[in-house]
Amino acid sequence: MADPTILVVDDEPQIRRVLRTTLSGNGYDVILAKDGQEAIEMVMREHPALILLDVNMPGMSGLEACSKIRLSFTGPIIMVTVRNSEQDKILSLDSGADDYVVKPFTMGELLARIRAALRRSSSEEPLPKFESPQLSVDVKRRIVDVRGQRVHLSPKEFDVLRLLITQQGKPLTHKKLLQTFWGQDHGEETENLRVVINQEEDREGSNTTALHLDRTMARIPVPTSNRCL
Repeated sequence: MADPTILVVDDEPQIRRVLRTTLSGNGYDVILAKDGQEAIEMVMREHPALILLDVNMPGMSGLEACSKIRLSFTGPIIMVTVRNSEQDKILSLDSGADDYVVKPFTMGELLARIRAALRRSSSEEPLPKFESPQLSVDVKRRIVDVRGQRVHLSPKEFDVLRLLITQQGKPLTHKKLLQTFWGQDHGEETENLRVVINQEEDREGSNTTALHLDRTMARIPVPTSNRCL
């Protein structure tokens, strides 16, 4: 079995060298990128198993790079940064990251987070495709086509749509959706969910896909324009 490949994205050469040495010594294949644009190109070309992505890079930020990478990459992304505020963590997770490591960190902690992320990734069931006369969703590749035209969703919008697709035919409460995407402390803040769904209603108009929500079995609209939240 081939060693997992990790893409390290950081604008500081010394950090790239240290991480390459450490990760290679622990059985990983390592590829390097010095900025967000190069990282996007490496993902498309090399198909890594996991990405370590620095937040604070010149030019394209790590957050912007993460959002763009997430359009086609389904593996784990761990953000690496010196920032430790709650808002910084929220921005990283909302951009599509799976985990968040604050500098300075020990290599033991980083390796443990990598192992955990790869375990979660390898244990996930194959993601389904959703097909209807008007809607096509490739959940694994995070691609949505409506009436044959590609639609670009924000990471949050796609994650909500993915859950609705994978759980179609099963009742989902507002509280379950809110806690899944906004955290355990946000189960009663229905406005967060309403904003996402209303944005999708604005895009879709009258066409909806029958996906169950709460006891009302509400019909969740499918986005059809290129606007993002």
